[in-house]
Amino acid sequence: MTTPTPAAQPGNVVDPYRAYNFKLVIQGVVQGHFTKVEGLGLKIDRILYRSGGENSTVRVIPGQVEYTPVTLKYGLTDSTEMLQWLFKAVDGKVERRNVSIAMLNDAGSVEVRRWNLLGAWPCDWFGAPLDAMGKDLAIESLSIAYDRLELDDARAPVA
Repeated sequence: MTTPTPAAQPGNVVDPYRAYNFKLVIQGVVQGHFTKVEGLGLKIDRILYRSGGENSTVRVIPGQVEYTPVTLKYGLTDSTEMLQWLFKAVDGKVERRNVSIAMLNDAGSVEVRRWNLLGAWPCDWFGAPLDAMGKDLAIESLSIAYDRLELDDARAPVA
């Protein structure tokens, strides 16, 4: 039986996870060549209203949910899979895929959190800056839009 990880509280320091321990899973296949994932998030619009007879108080209710595009950065390789996915969308044949971003523990061996981006498709691409005098890696970026974000918390207690 495993001992549960202690929660952060006074006198009990719990280190945060490292941002470099992640994997990207597209349609169930681990894609290991991404160097950075940016933009994971959402926004819930606020709708302000006044209740009848309460003119001094403005109330707030939740409105539409907006999911921000996620940008994947990766080193340029011989693989054209991501560009083929993009150019299908350019041709009007959007191919939606389920994408997961999985955070790993410090050892990089155990998944501790997973964000599932459902119905994802590429919406932005930027090629690597090319510089004949530079020695940097050629890094491309691809942004993907998605319909819904789900949190799959690997550490959630079992009921």
